[in-house]
Amino acid sequence: MQTKTNTKKDLSFEDFKAEVLNDYKVAVTSRECSLLGRREVLTGKAKFGIFGDGKEVPQLALAKAFKNGDFRSGYYRDQTFMMAIDELNIEQFFAGLYANTDLKEEPMSAGRQMGGHFTTHSLDENGNWKDLTKQKNSSSDISPTAGQMPRLLGLAQASKIYRNVDGIDAAKFSNKGNEVAWGTIGNASTSEGLFFETINAAGVLQVPMVISVWDDEYGISVHAKHQTTKENISEILKGFQRDKDNKGYEILRVKGWDYVNLIETYEMAGKIAREEHVPVLIHVLELTQPQGHSTSGSHERYKSQDRLTWEREHDCNVKMREWMIAHNIATEDELETLEKDIKKQVRDGKKAAWTSYLKPILKEKSEIISLLTQLAATSANKVFIEKLANELKDIKEPNRKDVISTARKALRYVISEESQAKNQLVTWIENYFAEIQPKYSSDLLNETETAAIHVKEVKPTYDERPEQVDGRVVIRDNFDAIFSKYPETLVFGEDSGNIGDVNQGLEGLQEKYGKLRVADAGIREATIVGQGIGMAMRGLRPIAEIQYLDYLMYALQIISDDLATVRYRTKSTQKAPLIVRTRGHRLEGIWHSGSQMGGILNLVRGIHVLVPRNMTKAAGFYNTLLESDEPALIVECLNGYRLKEPIPNNIGKFKTPIGVVETVKEGTDITLVSYGSTLRIVEQAAKELLEVGIDAEIIDVQSLLPFDLNHDIVKSVAKTNRLMVIDEDMPGGASAYILDEIINKQGAFKYLDSVPKTLAAQPHRPAYGTDGDYFSKPSIEDVFEAVYAVIHEANPSDFPKLR
Repeated sequence: MQTKTNTKKDLSFEDFKAEVLNDYKVAVTSRECSLLGRREVLTGKAKFGIFGDGKEVPQLALAKAFKNGDFRSGYYRDQTFMMAIDELNIEQFFAGLYANTDLKEEPMSAGRQMGGHFTTHSLDENGNWKDLTKQKNSSSDISPTAGQMPRLLGLAQASKIYRNVDGIDAAKFSNKGNEVAWGTIGNASTSEGLFFETINAAGVLQVPMVISVWDDEYGISVHAKHQTTKENISEILKGFQRDKDNKGYEILRVKGWDYVNLIETYEMAGKIAREEHVPVLIHVLELTQPQGHSTSGSHERYKSQDRLTWEREHDCNVKMREWMIAHNIATEDELETLEKDIKKQVRDGKKAAWTSYLKPILKEKSEIISLLTQLAATSANKVFIEKLANELKDIKEPNRKDVISTARKALRYVISEESQAKNQLVTWIENYFAEIQPKYSSDLLNETETAAIHVKEVKPTYDERPEQVDGRVVIRDNFDAIFSKYPETLVFGEDSGNIGDVNQGLEGLQEKYGKLRVADAGIREATIVGQGIGMAMRGLRPIAEIQYLDYLMYALQIISDDLATVRYRTKSTQKAPLIVRTRGHRLEGIWHSGSQMGGILNLVRGIHVLVPRNMTKAAGFYNTLLESDEPALIVECLNGYRLKEPIPNNIGKFKTPIGVVETVKEGTDITLVSYGSTLRIVEQAAKELLEVGIDAEIIDVQSLLPFDLNHDIVKSVAKTNRLMVIDEDMPGGASAYILDEIINKQGAFKYLDSVPKTLAAQPHRPAYGTDGDYFSKPSIEDVFEAVYAVIHEANPSDFPKLR
């Protein structure tokens, strides 16, 4: 059903008619899917629906201008476009609506995202890159409004890098940077800050990006007059229009029901972006939303009768139909026959998708009913078990929840019984979870041999008398080695380029490797991360620098909702191995406290969170990650750049293992667990504890996500029988997370002779200055006294109360 890129001037009239008719078929098919999809939600077969009705014709035009190698970064209204590029068919549309977990039947997300979230597969079944230049590509959609915009910037910037940086193996990723990144967004979502941040950044960077604003004048029920100044996004963006003296945007407007002008507009936009590397904004006006925003409500509640009448008359499919009849493309009778046939195709496709979705669940239902029948025959609680089985039998179209819930409830009735039937039921339940749970939980991280946790450690080696240098020198020289070894790597951020970052960790590297590979960026953290996501999706290895950990908050939504979920929400058919570089720990002042770890840990599951205690450890993490293909956040110690470290003689080669802790000091009395800059405080406190006869073992976590994969900490607790976690985060933050990992997951509770303790910061941001730090975060004396108190409680005669 794919659209063709030929235009009327290239074709005979008969060929042109055939092309237009094919386009109309796609539009009608998409509309019928929307209409029937809404009914499926309202009848309960699907949970929720947002559909692309009213946007069909402009998406046909977009599809015609879209070429192999191009990328889309859109939102959940673009089903017509996906059908037009032949990446979505009727059955797949409904499989998404029903949340079918079979990736072959529901290739968008294997049921992990609701319908309307579209993607194409960038990776083959083995996790290797496909040739992205030979296919039309869609980066995986996310729901947060305007959240697709930062990634769009990176997808476009990749073309600029491939066009202008020599030495990169671009065979599977780019044809001389001629690819365009196409973004789509609803007019109401242009009110989001992410939209404006991306608009500004793309204008500065001058990247081949085309943004389509689908304007139907509403954001759910809220009219544009409450959304946008002048009720017109292209009007207020006029200042971005390029002219002969200034670079900027090409801004185009077109009516969303005007088939011919839409095609011409999109061809022009694609040509400008592709050839000149100039961003383009297309404001698509006078669109409609025939079924309202979603299945949650009716648009009749908030639209006037005049507006509803106008929408019926200006529906893009209706207008295209009128134009076809007026220009002798087709007759009324021919179109009625075509439309009737498409309605049947959509109904048949819907039925096939539902049958396919239900088939394995009905098989599972049959299996468990058989097992329950056998169980009831041997149980004293036969009546109750049969009741459960009959209730399940009565469910004609069950969910998996119905099946497994029934099985688990039945098990309760035979708790004190022993029988072969019970054993069979237990085995079935265990096997069911082993088979079914991964359909919903797999692929959060890379599960293949290319995962970062499989990269072997290579320890730093040193000369007999190594030179003691500032930590920044270690990280700088290691980056130098990285950029020399990997032409596809690049780093960018605030102050990263010209001055070599605020701590000189990139000193001199822009001069050596160029302004595109070591680049300054504006103060716009969300799009810095978005640049990285998009470029990583196109085969580059970006390092996005966020100047301080506190500033990560500006980008946390993008990291959490987009970067951390890429592999999961595509079931490993896409990846974005971005490294986010930042610095924190022991900072002073409310706004540079570096104490958001508890929040970060719980919001970014899907990426690695690494907290090296010095620059050698940090450098090793970069080296490890670049041998893998997973995203990560590395938090360097801000107060470590000027501290002296011995410089390794194998710079660029040593690797810090991920998910592995390190015992920094052995001891016998208590296990102290910490990370980052706080570890230095713990080390000093441990020296002072030795003076009073307390021998503490110190473990550096190094990696918070993943955490201690070898369970080495519990081995230490088994030896010392006591545990304390020290952290500069707020109470209940990272220290509580670490304690939970050690006590509950590693089972350390059975070795404890004392209550496990956490020592965290005060429950407020640190006050400014040296004293503010001392009275806000754990000090050496705090650690000393907290440890002493634990030992005093266990042995008060040898360790009298301190105070």
